[in-house]
Amino acid sequence: AIHAASPRHAGPFVKVNCAALPAELLESELFGYEKGAFTGAYRRKPGKFEFANRGTICLDEIGEVPRLLQSKLLHVLQDFQFARIGGRETIQADARVIAITNRDLETAIARGDFREDLYYRLNVVEIWVPPLREQPEAIPALVAHFLARFNGEYDRAVSLSPETMALFSRYPWPGNIRELENALRRMVVLGDERQMHDDLMSRLRGERLRAPVMVSTWPAPHVPVADNGGDAGALDEEGLKGVGRRAAREAERVVLLEVLQRLRWNRAETARVLKVSYKTLLGRLVECGIQEGRCTGPQPDPAADGNAALNGRNGYARPA
Repeated sequence: AIHAASPRHAGPFVKVNCAALPAELLESELFGYEKGAFTGAYRRKPGKFEFANRGTICLDEIGEVPRLLQSKLLHVLQDFQFARIGGRETIQADARVIAITNRDLETAIARGDFREDLYYRLNVVEIWVPPLREQPEAIPALVAHFLARFNGEYDRAVSLSPETMALFSRYPWPGNIRELENALRRMVVLGDERQMHDDLMSRLRGERLRAPVMVSTWPAPHVPVADNGGDAGALDEEGLKGVGRRAAREAERVVLLEVLQRLRWNRAETARVLKVSYKTLLGRLVECGIQEGRCTGPQPDPAADGNAALNGRNGYARPA
């Protein structure tokens, strides 16, 4: 859609799956090679960047590009030129680059798996596509689209009952649209809506059985003053400022937990809501002893709040 609506729509649209090829083949696929550049290079082969000239190149699964190849990709994006493997000729690159990933690149940067300069070079305009579990309102339209497509493809007339549609909207779809698409294809091919209904019911029941219970931490729990066997000296050493710091940290931990649970442990969205950078959020989670789906810091008394929530699949919280 981006390519079709752009001034480059008359040019080629070239897609490259970066996760499907090893590093050596991916480099030759992107930039091409000259005859004799390596064993088996019997002729010159242009790369995808050349084929995408005056069009768009889509780098799918950009997070899987090996680090050594990331530097060459950065060079192309900075200087708009490159050379084929084994070649001396400088080739001008004139293509819009669309990079797609389902990985958390900021976490990959922190681990040293992805170059920070390449990330900021690519991240000119970011389009966040939330997973299906975060936009259940989109599921009916997607179901209608895939049913129409597969009914026409297999010459069937399969439809969904309201009960099954409700299950489709409740199921978290960890495989996102691919899982939804394949489920509907299977249902149309088999022509058995009842089996799909029972399968989704079984999966939802299984998730409820596997889900650990997480006690709500809102409102904020009481922050006790340091106790050292009744010795008032402990409070004197800590002082009012120390108590205030501990209370502020505990309040921050409570707010983080509340927002994370409401957003189903989506850390990127949590950072946006709290108006902090993703790196800052990760640091706060470590400082507060919060891990996905559980807390390592001080816990409130479960008896103080009977409102429990079920921590669903992949650590995304769902209301009880």
